[in-house]
Amino acid sequence: MSLTNASPSEAAMAARSASHVLATLPASARNDALTAMHAGLVAARDDILAANARDLELARAAAADGRLSQSLVSRLDLGKKGKWDEMLRGILDVRGLDDPVGRVTLRTRLDDGLNLERVTCPIGVLLIIFEARPEVIANIAALAVKSGNAAILKGGKESTESFVAISRAISAALERTRVPNAAIQLVTTRDAIPQLLAQERHIDLVIPRGSNELVRYIKGNTRIPVLGHADGLCSIYLDETADPEKAADVVVDAKTSYPAACNSLETLLVQESALSTVFPRLAAALASKGVELRCDAKSKAAALSAVGDVAGAKVVDAAEADYDTEFLALVLAVKTVADADEAVAHINEHGSHHTDAILTESSELAERFMSAVDSSGVYWNASTRFADGMRYGFGTEVGISTNKIHSRGPVGLEGLMIYKYKLRGAGHVTAVYGEGEGQRRFKHESLPLEQ
Repeated sequence: MSLTNASPSEAAMAARSASHVLATLPASARNDALTAMHAGLVAARDDILAANARDLELARAAAADGRLSQSLVSRLDLGKKGKWDEMLRGILDVRGLDDPVGRVTLRTRLDDGLNLERVTCPIGVLLIIFEARPEVIANIAALAVKSGNAAILKGGKESTESFVAISRAISAALERTRVPNAAIQLVTTRDAIPQLLAQERHIDLVIPRGSNELVRYIKGNTRIPVLGHADGLCSIYLDETADPEKAADVVVDAKTSYPAACNSLETLLVQESALSTVFPRLAAALASKGVELRCDAKSKAAALSAVGDVAGAKVVDAAEADYDTEFLALVLAVKTVADADEAVAHINEHGSHHTDAILTESSELAERFMSAVDSSGVYWNASTRFADGMRYGFGTEVGISTNKIHSRGPVGLEGLMIYKYKLRGAGHVTAVYGEGEGQRRFKHESLPLEQ
């Protein structure tokens, strides 16, 4: 990994060259690099956390002045809630996954001596533009090395000290491996993003990690394909048959375990018939955790009745804009709906196609809801916070995709792979094939994937 102040075009060309080498390295060499990265980060822990503390000090001052959001400050903290340990564990988890490169996913005999294979291969060069999250560097570097992709990283200024310290540790570690130095680059040049987004000849995929403003800017200013999501507007539908205790646990976890995360709950849709039965327990549980409930008229009346004994409870009127807002804070929009069909219609219209859930004891209703909701993740009686590459067993992730092509949901190794077709013949030519007299016909016989 290199800290580079080269021009964006030079960085992109170097990454392209390095990607050709990285894609041909055996799995053992790529795994050795991950082992070295992990060891390097462990050795540099104190330096990295000290650098992160300096970033946090500046970020908190900026947040106090209104120049930075509290959600960004929260995402910046490497020492919060075991984030450091998760980052390190993610590298080892990725190392332990099966090699994604060179898997045969189709084998067909077109004719005698003419065999076709579809084989997985790296995408090529990834550009990752991120805000605040310094652990993204380690996550992306691990996934890129394992998948055989080169990666160019450009971080936000609020995490400069952190990502420089992490990059130095990874760079020193990779120097002792077969991975080319230019395969993983951290661009330090100021104002480089517009120029990087113009490198469509050398960069194959852009992955933004940050605010919806950042993602929308990137999508609107590049011809390179973009993988990611602009918003994490997640909803849960509370059905009248839901178990009150189970539902309260799920909703509290989805809203309060990490409010700044893109998979946290932002809208609770309550079936009208559940307002006086299941909803009161949820409302009281949320209020006791300091969650402000922004309700429509019907749910407000039920919420006020439920939270009367909760000190400092906040129940206010919702504005229409609240149902289109990613709060990233202890604020929850609550809306009354007639049934699951109305809930589905609301989610598909107002949601961000990230992750949505239903709380119900009806398996038939749950399956219908999960089929009808147009999101990358749809859950039944489970917190939206499970939308995470590590929790899915992907090792770690480059981000959550709400795209409808190539990859969707938490994107791990599989999402960083594409495929190519390999055809092995013995002097075969197309001219002899056809439907006319004396011409050969293709056999198109499926062959076992394993030879």
